Amino acid sequence: MISLICTIMGFLFYSIDLDAEVLVFPRESSTDHVILKPILKKPLEKLSVCLISYTDLSRPYSLFSLATPGKDNAFLIYFWPPNTYSIFINQAVTHFKTDLETLDWRHLCVTWDSNTGVVQLWVNRKFYPRKVSMKGSSIAAETSIILGHDQDTFGGGFDASESFVGEISHVHMWDYVLAGGDIANKVISGDLHGNLIKWKSLVYEIKGDVLVQEKLQRTSVT
Repeated sequence: MISLICTIMGFLFYSIDLDAEVLVFPRESSTDHVILKPILKKPLEKLSVCLISYTDLSRPYSLFSLATPGKDNAFLIYFWPPNTYSIFINQAVTHFKTDLETLDWRHLCVTWDSNTGVVQLWVNRKFYPRKVSMKGSSIAAETSIILGHDQDTFGGGFDASESFVGEISHVHMWDYVLAGGDIANKVISGDLHGNLIKWKSLVYEIKGDVLVQEKLQRTSVT
């Protein structure tokens, strides 16, 4: 079911249950992307972001880009094939080397806690060694969140060579740090949903040729 949520800065944002759908980014482009609009009332000092992606790209690409005024990489999940994830928090970058993956859906979760600076990464239920970044900082409440592109300016500055090509599904975001057991057992199974971004009632706007399509392949991790 689709329902009109609100008008924000002249744009119409809709809420839709995408539980049985995926977002398909069919081409390399400097224009195709999806805008997400959570309602943030205060700066973020903790967060968790989970999503599922499927791509055969062999070049770097952005999966989830959150910019704030003055910080284009306030929170960015960026992948460098074949096996390195770069997590940016308020412009500072932390790298994670992961297992090499076969061509399949990848379930990814990232958490950050400002109190300790601890950044955690899970890929397909596997937990990787913790890193520390930007302890004591916060992410401003005024955000621009983009799927499919890396923002080089607030809400824009897209480079086609960094665009995502493939499918994204089950995007969730929380304003707290998920427990490892919840990631392994509840998020992947679909029993736990974000409180800031929730795939079953996603508030979004499509720009360009991104498609909403039926989910044809298994997107859970066994």
